[in-house]
Amino acid sequence: MTDVSDVPGIDLTDPEVLRDPASAYGRVRELSPLARLLAPGMRPMWVLTRHEDARAMLSDPRFELGADSFTRPPGIPEHCLAYMRTMQEMEGPEHARLRRLVSPAFTPRRAVDFRPRIEPIVESLLDDLPNHAEGGSVDLLAHFARPLPIEVICELVGIAETDRPRWREYGAAVAAGWGQAFADAIPGIMEGAKAAVASRKAELGDDLISDLIRAQADDGGRLGDAEMVTLVWNLVLAGQTPTNLIANAVETLLRHPGQLAALREDAGLMPRAVEELTRWSGPQLLSIPRRPREDVEMFGVLIPKGEPVTASVVSANRDPRAFADPDRFDISRVAGSSGHLGYAHGPHFCLGASLARAQTEVALAALLRRFPDLSLADAQAPGRVPDPGTWRLASLPVTL
Repeated sequence: MTDVSDVPGIDLTDPEVLRDPASAYGRVRELSPLARLLAPGMRPMWVLTRHEDARAMLSDPRFELGADSFTRPPGIPEHCLAYMRTMQEMEGPEHARLRRLVSPAFTPRRAVDFRPRIEPIVESLLDDLPNHAEGGSVDLLAHFARPLPIEVICELVGIAETDRPRWREYGAAVAAGWGQAFADAIPGIMEGAKAAVASRKAELGDDLISDLIRAQADDGGRLGDAEMVTLVWNLVLAGQTPTNLIANAVETLLRHPGQLAALREDAGLMPRAVEELTRWSGPQLLSIPRRPREDVEMFGVLIPKGEPVTASVVSANRDPRAFADPDRFDISRVAGSSGHLGYAHGPHFCLGASLARAQTEVALAALLRRFPDLSLADAQAPGRVPDPGTWRLASLPVTL
């Protein structure tokens, strides 16, 4: 059995890990398929660095998600606790039941059908973009990539127009990281979700809440009211994922003018481009930690029951065992059988993956069409938030 001290460690506070995680994790990946994530005040965490192993762990029922997989903010009011246990914390039949109720709204077919409702939202934000210019540049993160997903998911879920301003604030708190702003917003989020459900019960529409209400009636009430409220707020806020994907995608394209020119020349490359952008510069650096339900031996190392295990998404997505020339950004890349792990894998594969793909494709296509001279306002900028879990920009100043 390999001694734990022989397993390489990755310091999550190391400036090089934060500055260039793909290279930092990549160096460790070529040394070992298993490493330890270390940071002051944090319990060490096991991390899988290679694509095949990461993919296998994410679909292995011995590794479970639960409440301790998430950092829950302190001081949550007592009356909100009933709505805090989300589908992401569930496994087995309980998880499958709720996912089965929600998944029809997130199929690839529904995402295609929903595009005509995404397009006017995108165009409206782009119409307004020049109004936010200061000193010849505009922050594309603040005024396009961040507001777009909350508008799209509110439209899909069925949040009333009059209630969307406060959901925009909640979405901004989530996109900026699950910190104190999110904690402070929790009571309002729960009340907003309750109000949205009550509104749709009074008048059904063509949206997810209405579908859930119909399912509740057809299902003999097995979908409880608390479960429905929890689903609503969790889906709306989880729908902020494309914020950082879109911002990263725009920056990546602007830093690769040859690839950008190819995409402008052939719009048919957009679906492939979005997949490659998700692989090459997707925001998710690490999967949500799982915990083994029993002692598990991996690569000669004993991982005790209950110790957190994560997958390095950024490392897996650059693994030469799964992708040819993985450090090359190529929008014409044909996805192989491996596939990137930007939306995870297994039972907890991102429910909104098809919607995220659709709105990213629509957003990039419209942005490039509307602003043919789009460029970074400062070649040295923008700066990134030092976040070991998410590859995200602090801002994205561009000239139109």
